[in-house]
Amino acid sequence: MNALFRLIRPKQWIKNFFVFLPLFFGGNLLDGRSLLASVITFIAFCFAASSIYCFNDLVDVEADRRHPVKCKRPIAAGLISKRQAYTLMVLLFILSMATISLFLLPGGASAPFSYREGLGVGAVILFYWLLNLAYCAELKDHAIIDVCIVAFGFVLRILAGGLATDTVLSQWIVLMTFLLTLFLSFAKRRDDVLRMQQTGEAPRRNTSRYNLTFINQAITITGSVTLVCYIMYSVSPEVSAHFHTRHLYLTSIFVLVGLLRYIQIAVVDEKSGDPTKVILRDRPTQLIVLGWLLSFLVIIYL
Repeated sequence: MNALFRLIRPKQWIKNFFVFLPLFFGGNLLDGRSLLASVITFIAFCFAASSIYCFNDLVDVEADRRHPVKCKRPIAAGLISKRQAYTLMVLLFILSMATISLFLLPGGASAPFSYREGLGVGAVILFYWLLNLAYCAELKDHAIIDVCIVAFGFVLRILAGGLATDTVLSQWIVLMTFLLTLFLSFAKRRDDVLRMQQTGEAPRRNTSRYNLTFINQAITITGSVTLVCYIMYSVSPEVSAHFHTRHLYLTSIFVLVGLLRYIQIAVVDEKSGDPTKVILRDRPTQLIVLGWLLSFLVIIYL
């Protein structure tokens, strides 16, 4: 049972909280129906993502066995057979689609989302699943394309969240999501480059197409553009009019400090290999995120 949980990686489900961003930025966090729709979408995305993790470990099993850390993954370690992994992969995808299908009810006060909204969410998750199958099988071997697809996957998460809650996504939330996750993806690739320099073996097939100079510049560029994009979002007239406040720019302080902290973790501590672990274990990062969240909530909801 422990091996199964390690295979589906429930700790990585934190990434799927991006489906709640349209609800949060749309100012509808207290709307019960929209919140339920977001929760259902979150669960469906978790099943789909875990299905992809199974396929990824199946594709990488031989490379994982040669990796000092990934060799402990259930399939590479021989704890779960390939047949069991394929069965679990299909089952999780069926559960993902079933989660949405159960709520494809006619519109009404009790339905979390309408038939049209449910179909839209299902279509996005299906596209996410197919895209990531292609990513695991081939596209992740191509430098730059790999990180762009990872970042686009988070855009699909917020798109699903927007469809579920019937929230029109602004260009700002789409840009910030893509840029922030692209920044985190480059920081993760930096860890791969360091491992390649230490061991002489590339953790990924495309790692040889990266080096520290390129990665450091990419992190600087994406981090800077992310910050500028957020500041422009916080001072834009349409956002001020939507939230009825001009003080949202104050939250930019937390965004700046958060980016600097993550760059410190990547460049100084050299521990940016798993953004999820950073968020779950690094106390300063947790406090920064909490500070941003609370300040944002106070400004737009009080």
